[in-house]
Amino acid sequence: MCIATTLLAQLAATAHNVIDLSRQNWTLTSPNFNNISVPGKVPSHVHMDLYAADIISNPLIELNDFNLRWIGISNWTYASEIEGLYDERVTTDMLQVQDLTGRGQNSQSLTSYLVFNGLDTYAAVEFCGQHIANADNQFRQWVFDISEVLASCKAHQPQLTVKFGATPNISATIAAEPGQETWPDGIDEVYEIPNRQFVRKEQSDFGWDWGPAFVPVGIWQPAYLIQLDEPGSVYVKNSDFDLYRKGQLNNLPPDQTADWIFNASVDVVGSIPDGAHMTYTIVHSDSHQYVSSGGFDEIQNGGDVLTGITTLDASKYELWWPNGLGAQKLYNITVEVISKGKIIASVNKRMGFRTVVLNMEPISEQELSRGIINGSNFHFEINGNVFYAKGSNFVPPDPFWPRITPQHIQEILSDVVDAHQNMLRVWSSGAYAPDFMYDLADEMGILLWCEFEFSVSLYPVAPAFLENVRQEAVYQVRRANHHPSLALWAGGNEMEKDELPAIRSRFPNQYERYLSEYLELFLNTLLPTVYGNSHSISYMPCSTNNGYLELNFSLPIPFVDRLYNTTRGYLYGDSDFYNYNAAQAFDINQYIVGRFANEFGFHSMPSLETWREAIPEDQLSFNSTMVVLRNHHYPPGSLRTDNFADPLRGMGEMTLGVKLWYPQPAKTDSIANFSAWCHTTQIFQADFYHTKIQYYRAGSGMPQRQLGSLYWQLNDIWQAPTWSSREYDGRWKVNFYATKDIFQPVIIAPVFNVTTGVLDIFAVSDLWSDVSGEASWEWIGYDGKPVGPPNASINSQKFTVGPVNSTVLASLNITELTRSGNLPAANAVLISNITATGTPPNLQGTKTYTHSNYFTATPLSKAELRDPGLTIHQEQNGFTVTAEKGVSAFTWIALDPNDAGAIVTFDDNGFWLRQGQSKTVGYRVRGASAGWESRVTVSSIWNNTLSL
Repeated sequence: MCIATTLLAQLAATAHNVIDLSRQNWTLTSPNFNNISVPGKVPSHVHMDLYAADIISNPLIELNDFNLRWIGISNWTYASEIEGLYDERVTTDMLQVQDLTGRGQNSQSLTSYLVFNGLDTYAAVEFCGQHIANADNQFRQWVFDISEVLASCKAHQPQLTVKFGATPNISATIAAEPGQETWPDGIDEVYEIPNRQFVRKEQSDFGWDWGPAFVPVGIWQPAYLIQLDEPGSVYVKNSDFDLYRKGQLNNLPPDQTADWIFNASVDVVGSIPDGAHMTYTIVHSDSHQYVSSGGFDEIQNGGDVLTGITTLDASKYELWWPNGLGAQKLYNITVEVISKGKIIASVNKRMGFRTVVLNMEPISEQELSRGIINGSNFHFEINGNVFYAKGSNFVPPDPFWPRITPQHIQEILSDVVDAHQNMLRVWSSGAYAPDFMYDLADEMGILLWCEFEFSVSLYPVAPAFLENVRQEAVYQVRRANHHPSLALWAGGNEMEKDELPAIRSRFPNQYERYLSEYLELFLNTLLPTVYGNSHSISYMPCSTNNGYLELNFSLPIPFVDRLYNTTRGYLYGDSDFYNYNAAQAFDINQYIVGRFANEFGFHSMPSLETWREAIPEDQLSFNSTMVVLRNHHYPPGSLRTDNFADPLRGMGEMTLGVKLWYPQPAKTDSIANFSAWCHTTQIFQADFYHTKIQYYRAGSGMPQRQLGSLYWQLNDIWQAPTWSSREYDGRWKVNFYATKDIFQPVIIAPVFNVTTGVLDIFAVSDLWSDVSGEASWEWIGYDGKPVGPPNASINSQKFTVGPVNSTVLASLNITELTRSGNLPAANAVLISNITATGTPPNLQGTKTYTHSNYFTATPLSKAELRDPGLTIHQEQNGFTVTAEKGVSAFTWIALDPNDAGAIVTFDDNGFWLRQGQSKTVGYRVRGASAGWESRVTVSSIWNNTLSL
């Protein structure tokens, strides 16, 4: 992959001495445990260093989530004697006392700084035995001037010490302060450890319903010691490159024929000399061909920030497109800061020319004339084109971010591309996406819906807290703004869905107070950081939001939040909805009718192979102590505040889903039975997501004009029951295959209305031009023979479906068919197929699209299943599976569970086969042992009924 050159590599020559603190020797100790003194690392977390030193076992195994809580409630110290300083820089006779400008009073002026890109979280920094400063925000960049301390230091190798306080203890102290902000009971969501809302730290570190509560501390991002040895020397600590169409305003679709405006800002440590100017050079990142260069039309020197604006001829640049909608054209843009004929700073960033807008404008008269429900839009537009957002929600892939590598993210995003997804929602209570994740998303065409780190709670609005948040947001927006994959900034998660409505209904006399505090943080503080640092990105105050009542750029805060000022029967904004009543899982009348679904889902168990990574063999049963306690979707009586009304919370919800809809596992071998139960919970999850997404996609042609489905959740943070479609080690759950299938560009979608008993068969297309083809469907029994009305034949229908739209091919009254006896419900499967021709976006020529789908007239738990007679044999590039005796439901190709560490992703899995049908499936392999191919097996849902 091509990753933009790091700032350190670019700028080492412009700052006389740059010491990478990751190359220093560090020691980790604790004042709470005198016997612990181990090597430390930067970047790192305490848990990682203790594990590396064999002080603790792997934090992710067994019940270490609970057993290692002592680490999170203890204080820890990282210390290092800094090497690489020049001798004369630590002797007072060679240095003059620094004046207030940071410049020395002699010709050998020297200024020294510590630059921490991330301290997690409450940290006291000391240098050469003297206190320098405190830090209290995991997400800020911290710069400390140590010039005077270094000048007076007698040590040849001064010691740098970073002392971390125990976050749970400090947050509890803050919460107990006299006059501290409080909220009504039950408003702040507590999972494991309370008081997270007072701390600017990864909120899921305090526990979540899919993850552990380690509350780690450490120097978790790169850190440097910078020494500038002459006037005019600077070190670039951050920068902001913004590309937008001339005249473009945030949240509004721009003129796609306008030229580009390039606005570049360079943030430095030091002082930019008067008269400094900037130049730019643009080179195509693939061909390395020069495109353009020049100076900036307007220059503003803010001392530590230099900003330039210029216009770029739009005809010279190819556009960047998301996955499936075109190519990812990228350009390397280099900006140089020049003073007195000398380059004092140079920044290179890789960018893409694109506009992406979240359109929340009112429904127009033209849209009303097409039958769209009144209200406001909620959809994304890329380069002026409306598209269907297909994707999922990304959570931290590990509790300890310093050990998340680019390779790890590349594997995840490669799977996302393979699964036909074009957008990920980077959820709001993990951490901001690292630079390498944006880089990879740029390359692969994955749009990132990004959120500030606030979730399911109300937050303080004390001036110091708001200023801390403001600086965090400014740093993060400027750091990420140049990436074409950045699609949106949202203030946080679910507050307008849960917290504000709860106060409004339960504590109406306090609603105005808490509403004003909410708006103070999410509109008055966060919106200006986005609008003030980017013209190219949309903002909304909450992940689930009814849009704006007014967008008026003559106002100090242009976005006037609609909140609950809605009209009955109109549609606004996006939806976030869960229903854990498994009996209603396939009832579309229980689904929210909306413009966009940003979050929905149901949890499932990981596979036997993944469980074995985390728990011992004697715990491999569905309700063992470790399995139950690693399920953080807790039953009643836990710290969770929303469980009291649900007697089936946790394991029972998955159990009921299996019992209601599928044959129950009945293996005599306990491990095999546990594995079958785990797998069947995944089938239920997959079936549910498949049903819901095809309904949402069919909604692109319904009055709701639904244009996005982002399911919860893509990935895992550890090995446990969660909502993920991809397990912690990279194995695909059944659900990942199901969503890959239903996210194909052109699909056939049977949508059943439980209330009316009518099955509508839709053709659905995401393409930007008409798609034409033919669909067919027929009823067959599980033996593969036709069933249904006498003399029934295969039904077929030619069709044309418009751009990003759906059309109904047929409507079947299932209730009437079964009541009349013309359809034996227990032995009836509707198999539907589609073949269509269309033109892929931004490509020449046409392409043929095919898709198959299924609908069962009765749950598989009541169906007359039979042995499908599955066989499997290896081909040169895959495996061929054949159903020789009957219909195979949820056909599953699996590796031998004893092939530890083998990760094989198949091109398709969990599919249906007709009697006599063969399917050849390719694969990608990672980490498999020799000969794994000979141990591959195949099964179907019918195998659950076997005792073997």
